[in-house]
Amino acid sequence: MPLNFETGIDYAKKADATDPLNHFKEWFYFPQHKGNNAIYFCGNSLGLQPVHVEKAIQTELDTWREKAVGGYFGGTNPWLFYQDYVGQSLAAMVGAEPGEITVMNALTVNLHLMLLSFYRPTATRFRIIMEAGAFPSDQYAVETMALHYGLKPEEVIIEVEPRPGEKTLHTQDILDVIETHQHELALVLFGGINYYTGQFFDIPSITQKAHEAGAFAGFDLAHVTGNIPLHLHSWEVDFAVWCSYKYLNAGPGAVGGVFIHEQHAGNIQTPRLGGWWGNEEKERFRMEKGFVPKPNASGWNLSTAQVFNTVALKASLELFEQAGMAAIRQKSIALTSYLEFLLKQLSNISFEIITPEDPEQRGAQLSLFFSSQGKAIHNKMMESGIIVDYREPGVIRVAPAPLYCSFEDVYRFYEILKTNF
Repeated sequence: MPLNFETGIDYAKKADATDPLNHFKEWFYFPQHKGNNAIYFCGNSLGLQPVHVEKAIQTELDTWREKAVGGYFGGTNPWLFYQDYVGQSLAAMVGAEPGEITVMNALTVNLHLMLLSFYRPTATRFRIIMEAGAFPSDQYAVETMALHYGLKPEEVIIEVEPRPGEKTLHTQDILDVIETHQHELALVLFGGINYYTGQFFDIPSITQKAHEAGAFAGFDLAHVTGNIPLHLHSWEVDFAVWCSYKYLNAGPGAVGGVFIHEQHAGNIQTPRLGGWWGNEEKERFRMEKGFVPKPNASGWNLSTAQVFNTVALKASLELFEQAGMAAIRQKSIALTSYLEFLLKQLSNISFEIITPEDPEQRGAQLSLFFSSQGKAIHNKMMESGIIVDYREPGVIRVAPAPLYCSFEDVYRFYEILKTNF
């Protein structure tokens, strides 16, 4: 795959011709604009629909129609074990042992459940460190968890802010704040990638420092899973949660994912809320009192497997297995670097790329900060067949997901901005 970037269309075509993942584009449906595929750079918000999802859903509809309740034990994919069908693929993607992964509920529900397990405030250890400007759901979850324990959020939450005049964080500043508050710290909770700036945080360093301080380390990986390969087990992350509808292409409202390190998942004494589906399977159908959790991440499952909220994830993960996360990441770095190169050639519109330049500190997203007219420029992009999203204040997030975006897509984006703006 060529990396000596050029501004002409020939470069983009050559890059696509040598891209081993280029054919995956045919496995997705694109929104249409004037009879052509739109330029879809919004996979960080909602991934595209894989072509074979419809057939996958029909398979489960057929089982429901033909077997009714028998579908839990029969049919193509017996529903009783449906949450397990995606575990191996997700474990490989995030660097986990199979027993450390489960799927259930949705991201924020799972975050609340993890906070109930891992935020255990005492009179001396009750503080939570998170990044300033975290995604609102994370902020709300932490605020309300503090209130749940009768604490004041403003006394519990410590936010790590960028240095004056900067928009992203320095890892050392995060570590310094953890060390400063080490004796009162209960939990460090960060987004793996900050949704606004696109900055990918140093998860292993943050985790190690949190543990040195005697605190748990948890992460919201909504913008990371399916985007950047991870090693959650070896990094000794305590827990992580994510959604499945962004880079994982599992559709709106898709089932959420959870990682719980085996030292906690394998310990049935780890605090949690109990539910029928998390009960030890050999005990489940005895219908007796006394919750005995499964000794793995599935011990946090509350309710029956969400078949129709999981089926599209199962289908999408088949494509990830074929492509491989290493190849996806390699293309992502090249594609996003090409996008950055072309954006820097533009002189007709004024913006600042606030996402770190270092590819190791970002995924498949560049955040463009406009000091004025950002929303109007976003609207004009949409009218031109460019699907990106806007976040206040003044940021247009551009995310060429490597599984279905091409170098020519990036070039077309640049060409439209150069000629029409």
